[in-house]
Amino acid sequence: MARRPARRRRSSARRARQARDNSVLALGLALGLIVLVASALVWLVHHLLVLLALLTVALAVTAAMVRRRVLAGRRAYESRVAQLRHIGPFLSMSPKDFEHALAVLCRRDGCTNVTVVGGAGDLAADVLATTPAGQRILIQAKRYGPRTFVGSQDVQQVNGTYRDVHGCDLAAVVTTNTFTKAASAFCAQVGIRTVDRKALALWAEGTGAPPWN
Repeated sequence: MARRPARRRRSSARRARQARDNSVLALGLALGLIVLVASALVWLVHHLLVLLALLTVALAVTAAMVRRRVLAGRRAYESRVAQLRHIGPFLSMSPKDFEHALAVLCRRDGCTNVTVVGGAGDLAADVLATTPAGQRILIQAKRYGPRTFVGSQDVQQVNGTYRDVHGCDLAAVVTTNTFTKAASAFCAQVGIRTVDRKALALWAEGTGAPPWN
């Protein structure tokens, strides 16, 4: 009976050892990978908790700051509204401060989208707002002294722009003095609301109607 050559036996033994070595290497790599993944997960969980804690603290601090600013803004607004309950402050304001004061009254009485637009090229619009009834109103502010009256030219300019230029439904002229007879007659004819010093005082006090009513 013929014997198997020695070279073939050695080759088979070498392949068997290589297969075992490959199996051991693969097992070692798998175990190493498992350990690496487990370590990464432990690291991630540990730091994720830290990050979540930091994020929670940051959100709490941010929320507290926002609340503080909102409360501060609310207190400032309420203080401003309280100051404007009397006609006196209106009489010593600058024209720009007068415009902003009228915007405060509009917000106080339920207007939204209130914007102060007075300035060069304002085309007779100092304050624009949406009334509680949903109408858009233009307010022309005339911070005048006791010897200056709102004249026809002032109200005619308002009449020429509030509908076609500014897209408003209503227009009002508010002054710290009063209107000439011609200006009052023109406003009555075209439907522009007039608010003189007395009407402004009542509006500010809350006992009179706002210009859109």
